[in-house]
Amino acid sequence: MSKNPVEKLSGFCVVTGASSGIGLELARLAAKDGCDLLLVADRDLADAERVAREAGAASVERIETDLATRDGVEQLVDAIGERDVDALIANAGHGLGDAFFLQEWDDIAHVIDTNIKGTVSLVHKIGAKMALRDKGRILLTGSIAGDMPGAYQLVYNSTKAFVNDFAVGLANEMKDTNVVISCLMPGVTDTLFFERAGMENTNAGEMDNKADPAKVARDGYDAILSGETQEVSGFMNKVQDAFADLLPDELVAQMHRRLAQPKR
Repeated sequence: MSKNPVEKLSGFCVVTGASSGIGLELARLAAKDGCDLLLVADRDLADAERVAREAGAASVERIETDLATRDGVEQLVDAIGERDVDALIANAGHGLGDAFFLQEWDDIAHVIDTNIKGTVSLVHKIGAKMALRDKGRILLTGSIAGDMPGAYQLVYNSTKAFVNDFAVGLANEMKDTNVVISCLMPGVTDTLFFERAGMENTNAGEMDNKADPAKVARDGYDAILSGETQEVSGFMNKVQDAFADLLPDELVAQMHRRLAQPKR
């Protein structure tokens, strides 16, 4: 169900995970709408700042920090200062491939702390102020992977299951307010995700028909504009997500294994 539709974003917009991929394309769209942008990532943001300025952003700031850490979240909150955030695009997140018991604990913890702890902490700090003034929009990047038991990508899928459910639950809590909560649910997308997750040598990583991140970002951006609670990007992903809900979990886990298991 949608609420409070608008034609474009305006005002002060914070975009996390903005250095590349879907986050960069979301930042580009907000820039085209003339927003004041604060770009955030744990990677270099020089190219993202250039893209945003060229796209027409009213102003662009950037902060390179790790939102998996308390210090990283606090650095971002300090950079925002007393300004009201009109839109938070909480896109920061990453994956981790291979078998669970072959992964290093520090790597597992970083995925959990980025995808869940950092995301929820930021939404709480920024969203609480939106709730007080009864105005604002939040877009979270979930995934259709969150609806699939994720053999060989187990921690990532589990964190995205949390994000998907968290977004819908929060949207329900805020349904009688003017605060919009939307969740973008992409499938396999042509970004640096597979390289960072160590999943290039998998069937998913080698797919030739990965989604265009610009198209995925457009779907998410349209969702936050229209006030849609959930948006699965791409027709085949909608089909895949629907079947994941209908099929036995054991079968879905086996299907996911074929996509994500490394080719030894």
